[in-house]
Amino acid sequence: MELTQATQRVARLRDEIARHDYAYYVLAKPAISDREYDRLFDELKSLEARYPQLASPDSPTQRVGGQPLEGFAQVTHAVPMLSVDNTYNEGELREFDARVAKGLGGDRYEYVVDPKVDGVAVALRYEDGRLVEAATRGDGRIGDDITQNVRTIRSIPLRLRTESGSLFGRPPRLLEVRGEVYWPTDAFKAYNARRETAGEEPFANPRNATAGTLKQLDPRIVRERKLAFVAHGFGRVEPPAAQTHFDLFQQFKTWGIPVSPYMRRVSSIEQLVAMVHEWDQKRHGLEYATDGLVIKVDRLDQRDTLGSTTRSPRWCIAYKFAAERARTRLQSVRFQVGKLGTITPVANLDPVQLAGTTVKSASLHNFDQIERLGVKIGDLVYVEKAGEIIPQVVEVDVKARPADARPIRPPGKCPECTGPTIRDQGGVFLRCGNPACPAQIKERLRYFCGRDQMDIEGVGTALAEQLVDSGLVHRFADLYTLKDRKDELIGLERMGRKSAENLLEAIEKSKTHPLARLLAGLNIPQVGVSTAALLANHFGSMDTLLAASEDDLQKIEGIGPEMAGSIHGFLHSKSGRDTIESLRSAGVKMTQPRKVVRGPQPFAGMTIVVTGTMESYSRKEIQDLIASLGGKAAGSVSSKTTFVVAGADPGSKIEKARQLGVDIIDEGEFRRRAEQT
Repeated sequence: MELTQATQRVARLRDEIARHDYAYYVLAKPAISDREYDRLFDELKSLEARYPQLASPDSPTQRVGGQPLEGFAQVTHAVPMLSVDNTYNEGELREFDARVAKGLGGDRYEYVVDPKVDGVAVALRYEDGRLVEAATRGDGRIGDDITQNVRTIRSIPLRLRTESGSLFGRPPRLLEVRGEVYWPTDAFKAYNARRETAGEEPFANPRNATAGTLKQLDPRIVRERKLAFVAHGFGRVEPPAAQTHFDLFQQFKTWGIPVSPYMRRVSSIEQLVAMVHEWDQKRHGLEYATDGLVIKVDRLDQRDTLGSTTRSPRWCIAYKFAAERARTRLQSVRFQVGKLGTITPVANLDPVQLAGTTVKSASLHNFDQIERLGVKIGDLVYVEKAGEIIPQVVEVDVKARPADARPIRPPGKCPECTGPTIRDQGGVFLRCGNPACPAQIKERLRYFCGRDQMDIEGVGTALAEQLVDSGLVHRFADLYTLKDRKDELIGLERMGRKSAENLLEAIEKSKTHPLARLLAGLNIPQVGVSTAALLANHFGSMDTLLAASEDDLQKIEGIGPEMAGSIHGFLHSKSGRDTIESLRSAGVKMTQPRKVVRGPQPFAGMTIVVTGTMESYSRKEIQDLIASLGGKAAGSVSSKTTFVVAGADPGSKIEKARQLGVDIIDEGEFRRRAEQT
């Protein structure tokens, strides 16, 4: 084929693939089979390889993903991505409508209503119809540049459609699309099934897994996970393309941008309330999780009239559905043993449908909770999903209690190793007192290998159990001798030669991680990721930490007497010292690199406590930000605390701060201070 013919064929293939992407992702009406689509794609890929001069950044072949990134650049949103206020009942919804009516001075108005997608908010920037940038929401004003990762998501067009005869014509010169990236339920389940088959820990839920996927530094990983996108808003549109949200989104659809097929326009509060009740019943049939509806004033000029507060628009609100509960019979109770020996009671239930899934078990948390609920075996109980994820028993139908209901008694021996059980001093938790308990070893091993600890990919629940049960691993240091027992490793169920090689490579790589990761993985009681980093950065090496007294530990802001005693006790116990020395002999790094200060340090020398739920940050994200800006993120309030950042449901730390006269600020003020130079 000559270059001229190849140029024409490449253009036709790109247009044909774009049409099929549009039919599949926007119209939900695929016109060809996956095999036929792959044939077109492979032909295009082959031609572009043969004629490199025909390569184009908006070609479908560029979704494959390039080399891993070194890190994410920062992007400033031209229009801030504000939060949306929530409401939880019909009365509050009617109050919102009354505020809108008053703000518009009697003018007629309509709402657009859409299911709230439980995904990750992103902003897409198109210039002259081509995708040039994609960013996370971040703090609403500054996010991470994830363009390379987003380019691998097939439902996001790299080039907007501009077919002649289109009802709406060409896209605007500048178009910023806001929406949610999510992991479709079926694709998520299939990926988790493959992880379990490979002996890896399955992801807990689609939303968290999506967030983690978008922060991967290797775009090829993002591509293989088959994420999807749906638009729900916009930023800058130049020149303006519509007068209402509804009309603009009809244009989005024409240009190839996926929009929700469920969006409706309603003209009264009664229609809105009826739609809320309708969706409360049918929300579980979607391809993504949703916990509510998003309601927006339709006319864009009326949105300008209503305006916004510093954190949220006055023309928009999210109606959150109440947590769904189900009534079922508690048939028996089993006891699980955790990494620190904690024995957790779990209710075995008659199967019941809840939030779109079949629930057969639910957490009872601890034996104090059992006493508070007054629950017995044989009771009819009410079950809810915490955050739509974890089932838990929340109430007992005492009036329906059968005559043969039996009390739930704490086990006198560990259910796994029959070792003695010990109750905490406070009386809440029951623990297995045998440190050699196989159940504890398995859980500790899995935790040691976790992403925020030693990051040894592949060691999930299934593989941890096999490694312990087979006798290959009795302690952490045994991981580093598996290279000498490769044949035995390959002999494990679902462990082929390639999987074994990948595992051994990850184990070897883990030796080079800094001290903070090792301390986080040692399962020291009361020491999590942030405290481990605090210790590692303060002492710099394991030897210096081992030489520290309890008084030395308490001099670190955020470490009180109880935590200091726990740390010192572990480090100087026989099992603790044996664990450390065996890992040292295996070649595991025992030092922490000195922090290199880059950029402004507005929190230098400050001790900051974060309490409650933040709108823009996870707990780890805000703690990492504080550390990067020179401050210390402490876990408790004291006279040394500089200020407290209070989010939603802040708890008792606020009262302690008031008693000590410590400054209390909200998330917005924290961002302002963080940006000071």
